[in-house]
Amino acid sequence: MKVLISVDIEGVAGVYHAEQVRAGNPEYERARRWMSQEANAAIDGAFAAGATEVFVNDSHGGFRNMPPDLLDARAQVIQGKPRYLSMVAGVELGVDAVCMVGYHSRAQGRGILAHTINGFAFARVCINGQPASEAHIYGALAGAYGAPVVMLAGDDVLRAENEALFPCAVFVQTKRATGHASGISLAPEQSQAAIREGVVLALTQRAQCEPLLAVSPVRVEITATSPGMADLFCQWPTLERVDGCTVRFSAPEIESAVRMVNCLSAMSSMLR
Repeated sequence: MKVLISVDIEGVAGVYHAEQVRAGNPEYERARRWMSQEANAAIDGAFAAGATEVFVNDSHGGFRNMPPDLLDARAQVIQGKPRYLSMVAGVELGVDAVCMVGYHSRAQGRGILAHTINGFAFARVCINGQPASEAHIYGALAGAYGAPVVMLAGDDVLRAENEALFPCAVFVQTKRATGHASGISLAPEQSQAAIREGVVLALTQRAQCEPLLAVSPVRVEITATSPGMADLFCQWPTLERVDGCTVRFSAPEIESAVRMVNCLSAMSSMLR
């Protein structure tokens, strides 16, 4: 059994503030250690459940947050960008299940540090008319490769937003949101133990989970954070301007859609 563990940071226990998820300060250094420890808990759970290979995808920011020497040596680590499959790079290796650790609520959601892919550029991302989180978008991309999402860990809003999409998945609540930058968290040790147990349970019952499949062609609508950002996006000739801040496009399938969204995200750095 091959398992992919995709690890973000905003849903990690003890993480509440933007400073904790941006490199270059002591708060981030502490948070990236907690991120690595939650990844290790998931790795240990995967091997305990019978995994023969485990791939860990560093899925936050520049995709090089977790020092490899802090990670369980039994796992293979996927880091760096750009990469076509982004937060689920590794599914192309024929994995049997995907676990999402440290994930968070979608843009305009009520979870801790809620955003979708790029909070600087995107105020909202909709897939086929539905407001989408990163779990939704990358769960569908994993589904296109036949890999079901069997476990998700993050705050209570992550669960509320995604239970209908992943009805058979195991959700591990690491904290409860009380605002965009506030909440009530498990201690890191408790969170790590819960994640390990959640991965074991999820992989034991993975046969119940079906891959999430997006209807094709995929219709994407993005509300940019400003009219100027939408102006930039519309340099891409296939995009249609809906209003001052909203653009839309269609893609033949989910992988093309995700790659286009990530290109727009990369373009936004021109306005920083």
